[in-house]
Amino acid sequence: MPHIDELIDALDHLLTPESFEDYGPNGLQVPNSNRSHTVDTVATGVSASAELFERAAAEGAQLVLVHHGLWWRGMPQHIDRALYRRLKPLFDHDMALAAYHLPLDAHPEVGNNALLAKELGLVSVRQFATIGAAGRFPGDDGITAAELAGRVRDVTAREPLVLDFGPERIRSLAIVSGGAPDHLRDAIAEGHDAFLTGEPAERVFTQAREARIHFVAAGHYATETFGVRALGDLLADRFAIRHVFIDDPNPI
Repeated sequence: MPHIDELIDALDHLLTPESFEDYGPNGLQVPNSNRSHTVDTVATGVSASAELFERAAAEGAQLVLVHHGLWWRGMPQHIDRALYRRLKPLFDHDMALAAYHLPLDAHPEVGNNALLAKELGLVSVRQFATIGAAGRFPGDDGITAAELAGRVRDVTAREPLVLDFGPERIRSLAIVSGGAPDHLRDAIAEGHDAFLTGEPAERVFTQAREARIHFVAAGHYATETFGVRALGDLLADRFAIRHVFIDDPNPI
């Protein structure tokens, strides 16, 4: 079985977190009691929580890998009751925690946005707004807003919010998963027909209507299950360990 350091080194090498100015630390956030601890099961999930950690412990995981970790810029500089509640299952079951935020959004192969673009059928996919992805639908005719909504529903397993203000046929789509409504401005500036993110904001209604662009919000959680699940599968394949994705759906 691999040592946990081997897994973290592989993730750091793949995702290059040093290349990003992020809102919180990327990489190993909570170690095991022994840095040479071996891993036979890795549990993945979108957001760090006591619920996730308890379910990971029930699966016998030694490493929990998430997209949204425990620490964020502006947090209190002490362990409050909420943080203690989250840390306790890790300590009780000697589980390590690693988190990768923007590096996982941005990666061209296992990133949330690249995988969303692939699942939605985009071609000629390229980087958009640093961490996002943009591409075109095959052929000259594109797809309708209803077809896009259907594809988003199928891949995220939730009903998206669609502001149907764009052209009749959607030929290009820009994507930034999670909470990125302000990147609508970038999609407008680049001339895309539609923009997809996780969370909406009140102001995007007027922006989308006046710019005549489709705006789609499919949920912060629902648009960010792809990358961390792909990371877990990658570790399982490379190191011959077990991977379990723990789904803890969040309607936001």
